[in-house]
Amino acid sequence: MSRLDSYSGKVMDLVGQVGDSLRTSLPGTTGKWLQTGAALGVARTGSRVVGNFIRRNPAVAVAAAVGAGAIWFAVHRHRNKQQAEGEVIEGKARRIEPRRTPRKTTTRRAPRAKSGAEE
Repeated sequence: MSRLDSYSGKVMDLVGQVGDSLRTSLPGTTGKWLQTGAALGVARTGSRVVGNFIRRNPAVAVAAAVGAGAIWFAVHRHRNKQQAEGEVIEGKARRIEPRRTPRKTTTRRAPRAKSGAEE
């Protein structure tokens, strides 16, 4: 058993070294292509799983479709009602008028009386 453990450890080290050398030797755009390929593979697998689920459970799929349609209809009616009442369609935003702070009044001194010549 110990020989198999040592072989599996050596194989894992070798795989790690190969992965590191590939990462360093590939140009930067290749990594993006690999990520895109992985994302496409995940999407394909997910669609296959969903397809199998729908084939095995058609009642659940029909119920989900009816529920989504009912939600869409309710949202559509709500927006139409808002539009008829004159409210904003895309949210609850309203304009807030800016307020100016009152100016600070400075205390003015009474003008000084000129001394001497005018009296």
